[in-house]
Amino acid sequence: MPNSIAETHRVDWDDLRYVLAVARAGSLAGAARALGVNHSTVLRRLGAYEARIGARLFERLPSGYVPTAAGEAMVKELVEIDAAIHDTERRAAGQDRRIIGTVRLSTTDTLMASVLPPALARVRAEHPSIVLEISTANRLAVLTRREADIALRPTASPPETLVGRRIAGLGYAAYAAPSYLSGRTADLALGEHLWLAPDASLGETAAARWLRANLREVEPVVRADSFVSLRDLAVGGLGVALLPCYLGDTSPGLIRLPRAATLDLGSTLWLLTHADLRRVARIDAVVSVLTAALSADRTTFEG
Repeated sequence: MPNSIAETHRVDWDDLRYVLAVARAGSLAGAARALGVNHSTVLRRLGAYEARIGARLFERLPSGYVPTAAGEAMVKELVEIDAAIHDTERRAAGQDRRIIGTVRLSTTDTLMASVLPPALARVRAEHPSIVLEISTANRLAVLTRREADIALRPTASPPETLVGRRIAGLGYAAYAAPSYLSGRTADLALGEHLWLAPDASLGETAAARWLRANLREVEPVVRADSFVSLRDLAVGGLGVALLPCYLGDTSPGLIRLPRAATLDLGSTLWLLTHADLRRVARIDAVVSVLTAALSADRTTFEG
């Protein structure tokens, strides 16, 4: 039993974090990943909290956990509370002027597999007291919730809530291995090649949209959830992959298809952060070094 009002509030907020995580994820497994606990812990904590307040907050459906009317009302308030807490954290962090500590960077596996490591080496050389934490999950990290301090990502239109710097436009081209192209004529139409394509998880990327618009009759021989995987499959000779030039041109074992000139798909590389964090010295230092290093590779990005 809690022995003080403060402890009561602490226990309640711990439980409410579980409620909010389940609502955001729509499942126990997703909430467990977000909270860094196991599935059974989420199930136990949610069940105990519902029993304590005497209300069912979620309907357990085959498709996932859906808030009840009571759950919707509670989650609406929890979202506002959570946002206020993170706003307070960001403003406090914005007062930190020391070039020391941890900086969390969200980026893509394609950038990490090509041009980004040398730029990160420059950060390390110039600011050895900064510890970098890198995430390459293929989604734009929610900077407003401090899942990352900086995001380096291709996007046609950065969120208005973030501030950042445009690094370069991104060119794309079709790539294949010499072993695949051997025996195929140089003037073979793009639609007659064997294609390696992004799967549904990458369906809104610039490359996936171009393939749907221009090769709609083509059925890919392989789909993958990573452009690095598509690159590796192309190197293995399985077919043709549409890749950003900064990945394709820097990958040994790949050449551009003769008939596929550099394509401008409207994608741009941005370095983004939250407005409240741009005054943090260590974050500003990392942004400055990365901007200088990556801008020097503009021709690589534009293809």
